[in-house]
Amino acid sequence: MRKGTQIPYTSHLLGVASLVLENGGDEEQAIAGLLHDAIEDVGPHVAPTISGMFGDRVLRIVEGCTDGVPDASGHKPDWRTRKETYLAHLERAEPDVLLVSASDKLYNARAIVTDLHTIGRAVFERFTAGEAGTLWYYGELSRIFAERLPGALSMEIARTVDSMRTAVAS
Repeated sequence: MRKGTQIPYTSHLLGVASLVLENGGDEEQAIAGLLHDAIEDVGPHVAPTISGMFGDRVLRIVEGCTDGVPDASGHKPDWRTRKETYLAHLERAEPDVLLVSASDKLYNARAIVTDLHTIGRAVFERFTAGEAGTLWYYGELSRIFAERLPGALSMEIARTVDSMRTAVAS
C-alpha cells in the first residue's frame, strides 16, 4: 500500500509509467518507470535481473532513479544525506533519468496535494522529513527539473509544488 493510505502501491508504478509515456517517453523509459523503485525497495541484487530481462538502458535509468540502496542489513543512509546526494545527481543526470525521475516526483507531489486537501497537514506525518523537509525537497526538485528538463512536465511539477505550498499556507 502507498504510505499512509489504502491505495495499492502498484498504482504508483503504473502512474509513473503513464506519465513517462504522456511526456514523450519510449517503451524502455516506461519500463524503467515501472521498475524505478526496485533497487531502492528490494536491494541491489535485483539489478542483474532487470538488466537480463529489460536491457542495460532500463537498468541505467532505474539506477539513476535510485536515491538510496539498502545495505546488507536493509538500512539506507539518513534521509537528508540521501536527498542532497540525489539532488546533486539530478544536476548531471542523463535525459532518460530526468524524464523518469520527474514523472515519479510529479506523481508523488500530486498525491501530497490531494492528501493536503483531504486530511490536511497531517499528511506530512507520513514522511521522515516532516513538512519543512518535504517542502524543501520538492522545491529543489522543481528548480532542478525546470533547469534540466524544461517543458510541460517540469512546468506541471512547478505548478504542483506551488499548489502544495499554497495548501500548506492556507
